Amino acid sequence: MNNYKTMLKQIVVLGLLLTGPVAGAAERWDAVYEPQMFEGMPFRVMKPLGFDAKRSYPVILSLHGGGGKGTDNKKQLKDWNRQLAEEKRRKDFPCYVVAPQAPGLWNAEHLKKIQSLIKTLPSADTDRIYSLGHSMGGHGTYIYIQLAPDYFAAAAPSAGSGLKRTEEFIFPAKIKDVPIWAFHGDKDGVCPIDKDLKVLAAMKKLGGNMKLTIWAGDNHGVSGKMIPGAENGSTQFSSDRCDRETDFMTWLFKQSRSKRK
Repeated sequence: MNNYKTMLKQIVVLGLLLTGPVAGAAERWDAVYEPQMFEGMPFRVMKPLGFDAKRSYPVILSLHGGGGKGTDNKKQLKDWNRQLAEEKRRKDFPCYVVAPQAPGLWNAEHLKKIQSLIKTLPSADTDRIYSLGHSMGGHGTYIYIQLAPDYFAAAAPSAGSGLKRTEEFIFPAKIKDVPIWAFHGDKDGVCPIDKDLKVLAAMKKLGGNMKLTIWAGDNHGVSGKMIPGAENGSTQFSSDRCDRETDFMTWLFKQSRSKRK
C-alpha cells in the first residue's frame, strides 16, 4: 500500500512538472485586471504598476474580438492583455489598460461609457489615450477613431477591416492624422487583407499617418503578434509622417495628441 501511495505522489508531481500550474498562472495575470461594472457595462481595469499620483499615465483601451462578447466580465481578456500584464512590460511601460466587454459590435454608446470611465481614472494622461484590438476589436478601433479622431492619440487595429460581407465603413479622410499601426495576416480568410490594403492606398494619397505590418503566411489568428512582433512581418508606410519605430510599445507610448502634426 505504501508503495502504491508513493507511486501516486510521483505521478502527480510528474504531471505538475510537465504541465505547470496552468490554472494558478492564469489566475495570477487575470487578477491584475480588476473587475467592475460601470453604467451597466462590464469592465476589467489594470492600474499602473507602482502607481504614483504625481505622475500621469497613458491609457490603453483594449477591445476584444467576437470571442469576448458577453456579460461575464472575463472573456474579454485576450492574449495581448496577458502580454500587457507581464511584470517587465508593466515596469517599462506603466499605464492603465481598460478592457470593456460588449454583447455585440462596438458602437457609439459603448464609446460614451468607455470615455466616462476613463474620466474617473486618477492621473490618466488624456493626451495619450490609445485604442487597440483584434478582429471585431480591430473593427471597433477603426470605428472609434472615426467617431472621435481628436480623442485618441494612436490606434492599432489587428485584422480590423471587417468580414467579407461587411460593408465599407472606413473613411480614411476622417482618420488621416491619427497615428495608426495596423496588422494583418496575408492569408486571412475571415477578415480579408484587401480591405486594409485599400485603406493604406488611400492613406498614401492623403499623406496620412498609417503603417501596416503584414504577417506573411498567416491566417486570422495573429492577435498575439501585435505587441511582441514576429520575424514574418513586413511593414509598409503611408508617408514620411509615419514613425519608423519597430518596437510596438515604444512606438505607442511616443504618440501624443500634443505632438500630432
